[in-house]
Amino acid sequence: MRKERFFEDQYYHIFNRGTDKRKIFLDDFDYRRFLLSMRLMNDEKDGLMIRWRDYKKTYSSSTVEAFLRSDLRKRNSLVEIVCFSLLPNHYHFILKQLARNGIEKFMQRIGIGYTMYFNKKYDRSGVLFQGKCKSSLIKATHHLLYLSVYVNCNAEVHGIAKAENYRWSSFSNSINRSKDNICNGKVIFDNFKESEDYKIYAKENVEAMKQKKEDEKLVLE
Repeated sequence: MRKERFFEDQYYHIFNRGTDKRKIFLDDFDYRRFLLSMRLMNDEKDGLMIRWRDYKKTYSSSTVEAFLRSDLRKRNSLVEIVCFSLLPNHYHFILKQLARNGIEKFMQRIGIGYTMYFNKKYDRSGVLFQGKCKSSLIKATHHLLYLSVYVNCNAEVHGIAKAENYRWSSFSNSINRSKDNICNGKVIFDNFKESEDYKIYAKENVEAMKQKKEDEKLVLE
């Protein structure tokens, strides 16, 4: 992550992709492993992933939810994850920083941990991601709402799948107004009376985003 001062209680768009635009997720288990990192590495005290591995050795059929319930130590999150999307060769987050240097620590842990997992699984070495994460401060509510659609519906923007059918993003969490173990989208929900209102807002903006991408392609050609 580039040396930038991230401020507590501010929202940021964070994104990165595979080096040389290579795929960083090759099967469903890779996506699940990244999601596990998002849950277990979002803590001021490091080491939860190691404790999870030890726990699994004893309780092989248990779930991460059961493990987290059994862990009595108070957790202090580094960031609040508002929404996310994981695509074959890149990812997007909207994060709110909770602890000092929280975004930097969170993204470093995920990047290093996932790269080690990926390299071991696929018998490779070296960097996996294209440099340090990119980031932008989200300064206004309308910008936050617009970017939430871009992140939640990124698979649809890129023509991979309809957002509501895509498993590796928080879109379903957003339209169902649920607070799961990964995301808290309340800052988005509070701007819409009904889930359907956000869904309509998302649909309208996705169409505009797709058209913008097509227009950019024509300019480049």
